[in-house]
Formats: sequence, C-alpha cells, structure tokens
Amino acid sequence: MAGPVDAALADPWGTAHRLLDEPLHPGGEAATADLLDRAGVGGDTRLVDVGCGAGDAVALAADRGARAVGVDRDPGGERAVRADMDRLPVADDAVDVVLAECVLCLSPDLDRSLAEARRALAPDGRLALSDVVVEGELPDLPAPVARALCLEGSPDRETLAGRVEAAGFEVCGVRDHREDLLATRDRLEEAVDYEGLLGLLGERGERLLAVVEHLERAVEDGQIGYVSLVADRA
Repeated sequence: MAGPVDAALADPWGTAHRLLDEPLHPGGEAATADLLDRAGVGGDTRLVDVGCGAGDAVALAADRGARAVGVDRDPGGERAVRADMDRLPVADDAVDVVLAECVLCLSPDLDRSLAEARRALAPDGRLALSDVVVEGELPDLPAPVARALCLEGSPDRETLAGRVEAAGFEVCGVRDHREDLLATRDRLEEAVDYEGLLGLLGERGERLLAVVEHLERAVEDGQIGYVSLVADRA
C-alpha cells in the first residue's frame, strides 16, 4: 500500500488528473475558457500556452480559430513543442497572447519568466495567467509536500500582480478562484477515502492524514488560494 501512496505524493497533480479527468487547475475547462474570453482569444489570435501539459487549453483556443501552440518540458498533443518557459521558441513581438495556467509557480526565476513572456508578445499583446498564491506565512507543511504543491516561493495576490506590472505589464484585473479551489478539494474527497486509505499505513498514515487536514484548513481559511489575471503589455 505504501508504494501507491508514495507515488501519489511524488506526483500530486498527475494523481489529481487521473482521479478527476480534467485539466490540472481549479475550475478546469470552464476556468480556462473564461480566461481565454478575458484575454480576447478568437479567430487568428496567435497564442502560446506555456506549460501546456496535455494540451487541453491549446485545443480550446484552436477551437476558437486561434493559431495556438503549446510549449512544455514534456509536451502532449499535436500542437506542442518541447521548450522551457524561460526560453520560448518564438521571435520577439511574435504572439498576441501568452497563456500560463498554474505554471509560473514552477519557475526558478519568476521575474525572468515574466520578462520572457513580454519579449514574445506583440506591443498590444496580453498575458493571461492563473496560479497558486499564499497569503501570509507558508503553512507548516513537510518540505516535499509544499514543493510538490507549488507552495514554496508562491507570492500573495498583491505581490504577484506587482511583479507582473514590474515586468512591463498593466494588470487589467485579478479574479479570485476560491470557490473553484474548494470545489476541486471536494471532488478529490469524493474520489478518495483519505481516512480509510491512510489508516492502513499505521503511524505514517496518521501523520499524512494530519498533513491533508492541515492543507484543507489552509484552503478554507484562505491562506492558500488561486487567482487569475489578464495584463496588457505596457
């Protein structure tokens, strides 16, 4: 039993994707569609999805007539190429929208990643991103768990918006996705019997269950959140 649990802890996003069968961010496809709407993605929009994963957002943009391509270290789908978020394989001023859903938290240098997005955008281009935010001090979690859930180094909402603006953008608006985050938690609870599963692991299971409960409280209290924003290249 310990083997499957260790595998789930090592790849929490992949585990969630297999359990929920939806894009790996709160709100799923509906949240992506809303973000594309806010960024004005439509026919002939030139779009790069940074950290495209399985290519769900690329497919949604293409369905609107956008000329969409994804980049990822391990790309999936037909419209994706292997590349790093800090070195996008596009020329200067080449795209209309850079999309980054729940990926900039993985960047070792957020400011550099934002600068690279700005470089790729046309003068009237837009950055559309969503990501994890942590309000106040990082919850007291084991380091591997905090790292796996992209909590290490995640800024709060105001800091995130400020760093986007400092990178040469004008933020048009920030939207909170607390309800989407809570809904994702609820669906995971329905799909997994945490207490029953971890109860089979004895003392280790008790410690892991305490971590799960601590995470849930942090989400409910708003300490861990999820936001999206659209910003014009300034």
